[in-house]
Amino acid sequence: MSQTDVLIIGGGISGLSLAWWLTQLGVGVEVWEADERVGGKIKSTRQDGYLTERAAAMVMNFRPEVVELVQATGLENLKTTRSPEAESRRYLLNNGQLTALPMRMGAMIASPLWSLRGKLRLLAEPFISAGEPDNESVSQFIIRRLGNEMLEKAMEPFIAGTLASDPDKANAAACLPRLTALEKRFGSITAGVLVNRLLRRRTACVTDTFSFNGGMNTLVNTLAQAPGVNLHTGYKADELVKKGNRWQVTASTSEGQYSLLAKHVVLTVPAPIAASLVSPTDHELKSLLEDIRYAPVTVLHMGFDRNAIKHPLDGVGFLVPRQERLPMTGNLWMSTLFPDRAPIGKVLLTTYLGGARTPEVAEWNDETTTDKIFDSLRKLIGLKANPEMIRIDRHQEALPLYYGAYQQRVRAISHCLQKHKGLHIGANYIDGVSVRDRIACARTTARHIARSLDTKTTDISHMPASIIPRYSG
Repeated sequence: MSQTDVLIIGGGISGLSLAWWLTQLGVGVEVWEADERVGGKIKSTRQDGYLTERAAAMVMNFRPEVVELVQATGLENLKTTRSPEAESRRYLLNNGQLTALPMRMGAMIASPLWSLRGKLRLLAEPFISAGEPDNESVSQFIIRRLGNEMLEKAMEPFIAGTLASDPDKANAAACLPRLTALEKRFGSITAGVLVNRLLRRRTACVTDTFSFNGGMNTLVNTLAQAPGVNLHTGYKADELVKKGNRWQVTASTSEGQYSLLAKHVVLTVPAPIAASLVSPTDHELKSLLEDIRYAPVTVLHMGFDRNAIKHPLDGVGFLVPRQERLPMTGNLWMSTLFPDRAPIGKVLLTTYLGGARTPEVAEWNDETTTDKIFDSLRKLIGLKANPEMIRIDRHQEALPLYYGAYQQRVRAISHCLQKHKGLHIGANYIDGVSVRDRIACARTTARHIARSLDTKTTDISHMPASIIPRYSG
């Protein structure tokens, strides 16, 4: 029977990032992916000259771990950075009109988006006493610190658009760890931001938004082809059992059953699949994983002739608050962000629908989906012609929902795993859904496993301890 130091079950961005970090530490690693292709939900598709993304469309980074991986893999030379035009502005749908969304406190105070009462409430934030954010929902936290207008006009559309979640149910500490941490440390968000700006000017990782030539597929393919990554596609893990001080894992393959012994097994698969694999080993862990819910998301890509759109498309796109009562949560102007996403003289618009706000959208057929969004966009950005290209990507289980006392759930999962030496979970329902978070979390897990194996081939003493990353937008 074959053996390896580490077996990673799942070949999405979480698994591939972990495999790459482990190889840098001199650890033997094997990756099993049930599908015939790697990348999980990440998939770039060329259609009629347009380049669309099935899921993650870009990397929004402020973490040094991501910078290190991109540079070490040679991906730095393949980066496509956000265009200057897209840096300047992002919009919010407000009372049926697209309005520029201010990103700084001074601009917020001057913006017509907020009433005088709302602006005074924002200015009062430094004087609000700190609370106990661990069990607060996003809505409770934002209303307590910044007021109801900030929730409804900024944070709710952000949570719905980027996490497909409901702020009334989503855990604030899990979804907004940077904001809740500022309150915990400094007593207020405003004070924390000011202190961080003073202290981090010389040391902070530069904030960067980018994709790659050929789309996000370039990232996952580069990681999959990295030296030392022993990758198998079409390997569906069926059984996970402890055999002495190792784990025996059996997979179904096109050539029959295949078994492997591993010192460490890392599950980077969706929660229901992970629950099934750990079921014979730990019923409590199985139950914790089974209770994790996902939101469905539909992604509609439409390509137009540039002359068919009246709006200047001078920004990232727009978010949609729930009071606007539209099925979409947001619309990205992909060809403004990255001009190579559409042929010359054309534009690519990507709309996100459904999520926890309107899960019934997942049942719409292609015609209904396209017609409803086209009608909304026609009014908002002045569409004057039908799309030249249409593509729809559907995800029944798009993103995990960090609902309820999610921090306690994560701690309970960690407690269960401590009872089973060599078993780990490294999926996006633990500490962040973004590509940035998955890469950073993978580095932390790789360091932990390498130390457990007492790896001698690579000196990791110089590698600074990472703060456990979570999603923060």
